[in-house]
This record gives sequence, C-alpha cells and structure tokens, in this order.
Amino acid sequence: MRQYLPVLRRVPLFAGLEEEQLMEALECLAARVKCAAKAAAVFRAGEKAAALGCVLSGGVQVCREDASGERIVLAGLEAGELFGEAYAFAQDNTLAVSVYALEPTTVLLVPARRLLEPCQRACPFHARLIRNLVTLLAEKNLQLSRNIRYLSARTIREKLTAYLEEQALRAGQDSFTVPFDRQALADYLCVDRSALSRELGRMRSEGLLEFERSRFTLHPGR
Repeated sequence: MRQYLPVLRRVPLFAGLEEEQLMEALECLAARVKCAAKAAAVFRAGEKAAALGCVLSGGVQVCREDASGERIVLAGLEAGELFGEAYAFAQDNTLAVSVYALEPTTVLLVPARRLLEPCQRACPFHARLIRNLVTLLAEKNLQLSRNIRYLSARTIREKLTAYLEEQALRAGQDSFTVPFDRQALADYLCVDRSALSRELGRMRSEGLLEFERSRFTLHPGR
C-alpha cells in the first residue's frame, strides 16, 4: 500500500493525515486494493455499494446504461479521485450506475460501514475522516448542480461553453485537459458525436478556442 502514498496524500478523504496516520487509517478501515483490466467493471449497476472507491492508477468512467445497452458517460475519473461515495452511504445503496476501467486500473475500496461505525481503537484521525467525508458529499452535490447547467443548455454550443468554462475555472487557467475522448464527451453532454465535432470546428474557426484531442485552450472575450 505504501507505493500508493503519493496518490493517497492527494485524496480529499485523507486530507490532514500524516503518512503514518494514513497507513494506520487504511488498516483500521480494512481498505483493500483491487486491480481491473481495461473495460472491466469495477462496480456494476444493480449491485449493492458496500464500499466507496478511489482510483490509485489508471482511470475509470462512471456510466449509466439504458435498456438497449447504450452507455451514457456521467464522469471520467483519474488517479486520486473518488467514486461511489453517494451510493455507499445511502439507505438504498443499490447502484444505478456502472464503473468501468478505461485502461489497466488499480482502485482502493474502503468499506462504508467502517467509516461510520464508532472506532473501537479510538483512532484520533477518525473524526477527521468523518469531517472530510461530509465536505466531499457537499462538493459532489454542487457538482451535480453544475451538471444540470450543462444538460439544461439549449444548444450544443451552450453546453460546450458551460462545460469548458467550468473546466478552465477548475484548472485555474485557460488551457486544460478534459477527462474524456470525443465520444465520451458527447455522451457526457448528451449530444451526437458528429454534431459535437462540427460545433467544435466552428468554434475554432471563430477563434473561440483551440484543441488537440482532449487538450483545450479557451480564448475569452473573442
């Protein structure tokens, strides 16, 4: 587990813990490492979410699948990001989404009940973990509100602009990389891939942005 410390130190759930405290916390929580091959399911819709996950290496996509088997991409997550926490702590913890590995991926699984139950060892960091968890759930709620902004936009350009401006704000600069390829971005914004590509081409021709695969640069004010 120690080889993943550089990543774990960036995970908001473990914010404020020193390295030795973090290692002790993982033992106390009975956290375990799981490896997944490319395209393998880490979580499947319909299963019970007994644990929350954290990407240690590689990356995952959170998807919703319709009756015909089509996947709608809800999120793309990289090393250091969490998934499944909202389901893991819900009264009805049946997953409505699936989580798939984008490449060979390693994840950390943390049993939800070990976070919520009183710690018999009276670990001094347990209260810190609870506070961090509450903050994480609040931030996830805000992210869902932002997602509604993207999806409620009337045109593809409005959806793209809202999404890309949000990514620039998160990156703190006008150049940034998004966690989606073109098809996944189209799925995430609920638009046709060809129509999305055409709109991106028009926006580039108008000098509003530049892009190379998943790397974008916005030109505010143009």
